[in-house]
Amino acid sequence: MISKTHRFHGYGSLKYVYRHGKVVRGPLCAIKFDRNPRRDSYRLAVVVSKKVNKSAVVRNRIRRRVFEVVRHYEPRINDSYDMAITVFHDSVATMPHEELDTMIRTQLSQAKII
Repeated sequence: MISKTHRFHGYGSLKYVYRHGKVVRGPLCAIKFDRNPRRDSYRLAVVVSKKVNKSAVVRNRIRRRVFEVVRHYEPRINDSYDMAITVFHDSVATMPHEELDTMIRTQLSQAKII
């Protein structure tokens, strides 16, 4: 898991990213991001809808797996970004770690975050 300093806090804290952010889409998830000059480090949210999977256990597993992949790239994140990763498919819960890592790394590279 990433530390609390790298998470969004408070009601409506994602509004700015959703309204003004740029999007990089992939087959299983999308990254919406925007630079935040008022902060020293990045912030990340992982959004998994109930439409993806009804079980909270599976949704939380997806969230933890994506947080862990991004945590490994923490030293390579260039600037202070606000990011929201939206997961579209429940296969993220069971796919091999290497595939998930490659997918997230590719999208972060396309967004020029790493």
